[in-house]
Amino acid sequence: MEKATFAAGCFWHTEEVFWQLKGVLSTTVGYTGGTVQNPTYKDVCTDKTGHAEVVEITFDPKKITYEELLAVFWGIHDPTTKNRQGSDIGTQYRSAIFYHTPEQKTKAELSKKNLEQSGKYKKKIVTEITKATTFYPAEEYHQHYVAKHGSAGCPR
Repeated sequence: MEKATFAAGCFWHTEEVFWQLKGVLSTTVGYTGGTVQNPTYKDVCTDKTGHAEVVEITFDPKKITYEELLAVFWGIHDPTTKNRQGSDIGTQYRSAIFYHTPEQKTKAELSKKNLEQSGKYKKKIVTEITKATTFYPAEEYHQHYVAKHGSAGCPR
């Protein structure tokens, strides 16, 4: 089993897409990439912790590849908007790939380069590709939120 961690705006909707994929064994929403230990949702929403809302995915690479997960990641958000997805604004909503291995880093960089060269976007892709650091699971009520409550917008 392997892990993948992506930030693509509100983690509720990002998780909803990934946990339905064949080969994904589990998803957990949470926070990573910041400087505050054990942040809460309230902390992260201050836009002062440096953390992004992320989904950490455990997957079986024999059933779904990291490249396939990257393709889904690129397809579910706008990677050209800095610190924003739709009406959600702040560094916690940035586009980022947090790699767990050197191989993931290489694959993420190549997929970003290929997308940039494809001409799909007129604006520059601003997605960060960063080494995964400590992952802090979000509060229980955020886990599988869309499955439990529907697809209402992310809270503020």
